[in-house]
Amino acid sequence: MEEFHKVRRLPPYVFEQVNRLKASARSRGADIIDLGMGNPDLPTPKAIVDKLCEVVRDPRTHRYSSSRGIPGLRRAQANYYQRRFGVKLNPDTQVVATLGSKEGFANMAQAITAPGDVILCPNPTYPIHAFGFIMSGGVIRSLQVEPNDAFIPAVERGIRHSIPKPLALILNYPSNPTALVASLDFYKDVVAFAKKNDIIILSDLAYSEIYFDGNPPPSVLQVPGAIDVCVEFTSMSKTFSMPGWRMGFAVGNERLIAALTRVKSYLDYGAFTPIQVAAAHALNGDGADIAEVREVYHKRRDVMVDSFGRAGWTIPAPAASMFAWAPIPEQFRHLGSLEFSKLLIEHADVAVAPGIGFGEYGDDFVRVALVENEHRIRQAARNIKRFLASTAKQPNNVVPLSARR
Repeated sequence: MEEFHKVRRLPPYVFEQVNRLKASARSRGADIIDLGMGNPDLPTPKAIVDKLCEVVRDPRTHRYSSSRGIPGLRRAQANYYQRRFGVKLNPDTQVVATLGSKEGFANMAQAITAPGDVILCPNPTYPIHAFGFIMSGGVIRSLQVEPNDAFIPAVERGIRHSIPKPLALILNYPSNPTALVASLDFYKDVVAFAKKNDIIILSDLAYSEIYFDGNPPPSVLQVPGAIDVCVEFTSMSKTFSMPGWRMGFAVGNERLIAALTRVKSYLDYGAFTPIQVAAAHALNGDGADIAEVREVYHKRRDVMVDSFGRAGWTIPAPAASMFAWAPIPEQFRHLGSLEFSKLLIEHADVAVAPGIGFGEYGDDFVRVALVENEHRIRQAARNIKRFLASTAKQPNNVVPLSARR
């Protein structure tokens, strides 16, 4: 039977191959240490859960909620931006609650994309950044570039070689998967370029609170005038360990926020009201919960970099995010990231995310998520050390079991 048009436009979901292999190994009794999916393992702070339990007892909160977010939640997000970034937002016109940043990105694509519109997108990047627009009829022009002096020239080339002229530019710093961080000076240059060329900026700032070296990542909206061309997406999933709650935000340009709000009004009634009230409670807190989460990831990062390094796999220490972007060891690079990821499951009982899943330019890397405790990370390193030692003599003969016939 022929696939539907939008489904045909999507490439194979490579992460599903790794997930099937994990499930198969676990069914055989293997203890898989899962550093693949960015699924926070830390519990949601007690005060947030207590607020949810308090509000859920009121039957009035069980009715349909507000798609754009209850007023108190939108005010809390605006106040957070004022405290954290010094950015003043109108909660009535410049803030909308989303069902996580992923839904926000996908519905923004629905709201602004006409068939054939060109979107400039970093590669590698989080899949929804590209596929949200592909599903909406857009065309992705990939940029293999980092947030440095080469960025603007790369975007200029993207514009020169695109017909029609690109509609939007996607930013994601701290980056998933690469963990790269952008500076405020970088954002100033990008905003000036976007204004000059009449391009929308869509910024994913989901990891703004997970940083390790004393320099909080900035928001593009800190640039004067950025709100004229920009919408930024944030999420409570990682910041407050609330992934299953599905709570995020889009903030910024009024026209773009209005478009997103209108599309959402046709598609959902918003998150469950008690979740929205508890989320507002979290955002209005003193920041202690955020600092605690950040410190846990900081310690895990240091343990991972040290223990993997001693195991024989050197991984650059990420400055932010809950991920490390790890170069595949040289002796396995010819296999590509998917086959190497399969090898780690089959021979080391460790799962990582293949870089090819984030774009073709990610195939020399895998993403390692800091979603296991320090003991489990050290165990993963010991498993990997044994695997590397066992294959040191004949690396070219190592083939994943799933590839054998």
